[in-house]
Amino acid sequence: MALLVVAAAGACDTLPERRDEVTGEVARFEEALGARRYDQLCAALAPATREDLEQTAGSPCGEAIGGVVEAQELPMGGAVRGVDVYGDQARVVLERDTVFLARFPAGWKVTAAGCRPRPERPYQCELKGG
Repeated sequence: MALLVVAAAGACDTLPERRDEVTGEVARFEEALGARRYDQLCAALAPATREDLEQTAGSPCGEAIGGVVEAQELPMGGAVRGVDVYGDQARVVLERDTVFLARFPAGWKVTAAGCRPRPERPYQCELKGG
């Protein structure tokens, strides 16, 4: 029984490790955004976010996210201002964007980006899952 508890505890990331993972994923997302590498942006998206983007645009993810980027609806976020991790959910506040993520078996994926806070209302996001 003690071995099982130790093994289970070892499988959990610490909060600093999860923050580092989330920050790294957002940095890769921002790098792909700046380089207009649409395939990498699509790979960074959570399944529901990717599905919503494709359905809304009526085109494959690469083409759909390219349209969002070209229309300047998805800003370069700038420097990280704050990282909040709550279990398998995270929020990264950047200078000009807020990005939300969720942890999946394959790692952290972007669930929403291009998000702006609104007083006493939910964030308004350009890219989000249904």
